[in-house]
Amino acid sequence: MLDKKGKTKASLNSKTKQVRKDGCRTTEIVEETTTGDFYNNKHQYNYTTAEMYASLFFAKGKVCGEDNIVKGKQVNTTDKKGMEKHKEQLKMLFFNPGKKISGIPFIGNKLDLYDDNAAKYYDYTIDIVEHLGKTCYTFSIAPKQDLGWLKDNNIVVDEMITWFDYNTLEVVARNYSLSYSAGVYDFNVSMEVEIGKFNDLLVPKTLRYKGDWSVILKKREKAIFTATLFDFTKEDSSK
Repeated sequence: MLDKKGKTKASLNSKTKQVRKDGCRTTEIVEETTTGDFYNNKHQYNYTTAEMYASLFFAKGKVCGEDNIVKGKQVNTTDKKGMEKHKEQLKMLFFNPGKKISGIPFIGNKLDLYDDNAAKYYDYTIDIVEHLGKTCYTFSIAPKQDLGWLKDNNIVVDEMITWFDYNTLEVVARNYSLSYSAGVYDFNVSMEVEIGKFNDLLVPKTLRYKGDWSVILKKREKAIFTATLFDFTKEDSSK
């Protein structure tokens, strides 16, 4: 977590192990160090950003009923409220960007980059480049240059670039940046995701986040984080 001058005021450095057994997931803390007021005296997060990060990467108790399917999955947040709703929205933003995310005030369909209406505001470009040591197709989405006053009202995604393996068309990496001001809240965030392979599965390998956001009645939060995922194993279904 950063202060107004961009200096660290609180931090978490941890190594955890996700254990999946009998269709449920738990988190074991292997190492953890903190600085500043990252936790309160009840060992709860002092920052909303930290709580959202934990919802992505740490299981609180035992979490069951999950699967690893992202493609084509529609997530409904109408039955959730408060922080639980925001957690689901964040997961959708991280792992299925460019799709409509319901329930975010004032944004509506502005996150849906594949809607027919979005073509009025965005340019779509395909190219071939080298990325992370691989030959890749790139699919880039960026706002049109001549939007004028329409940009402030209709643009949330400032840029999204996806790299696809030239031979398999599997996703290799994706970068995206978003910003918006709606009066009662504003945000300016960027995210980078690198994808690896484990057996026949595509898995997140590295996730980076840099964000500055504020919501009415809450203090502005500036934060950066990097999550590295490794040592994947497959649950033994025979046990």
